[in-house]
Amino acid sequence: MSPLSVIYKYYPHDDDLRQLLLLHSRQVADRCLAIARRHPELPLDEQFLYEAAMLHDIGILRCYAPSIHCHGTEPYIKHGPIGAEMLRAEGLPCHARVAERHTGTGLPGYEPETLEEQVVCYADKFYSKSRPDRVLTVQETAESLEKFGHDGVVKFLAWAEKFE
Repeated sequence: MSPLSVIYKYYPHDDDLRQLLLLHSRQVADRCLAIARRHPELPLDEQFLYEAAMLHDIGILRCYAPSIHCHGTEPYIKHGPIGAEMLRAEGLPCHARVAERHTGTGLPGYEPETLEEQVVCYADKFYSKSRPDRVLTVQETAESLEKFGHDGVVKFLAWAEKFE
């Protein structure tokens, strides 16, 4: 199953939410693929990276964040686990792991483990769905993560060393 067919299944209407999800997901996917191409020494699966990046935020549909067109009932922080549940139901357990492990630099117990999980999590930090026209720098992204604790900043900067 292609990532777009999964997205269209859950987002059947060409509305603001689907357009925002597709734009953000393409931004993340493009950055993931650029990292893979810049680092042939890393054993990254480009096809999986693309698919996982396109699907990592599928769970926003069921969350409440009206400023980004999400009118579900769940808290936005739960979009990763919700997306993972949706992707497991589609028979995509590896993609589900990426969805549940991409929030911040990984929530406790759900830190990105595989290289692909790390790359998607890292790439996602440069793009905000509330400001889709803006691409953060490494420094701006690190500063934005500081409010969640310094350990996440350290992890992010280590990824920057590895992936930039």
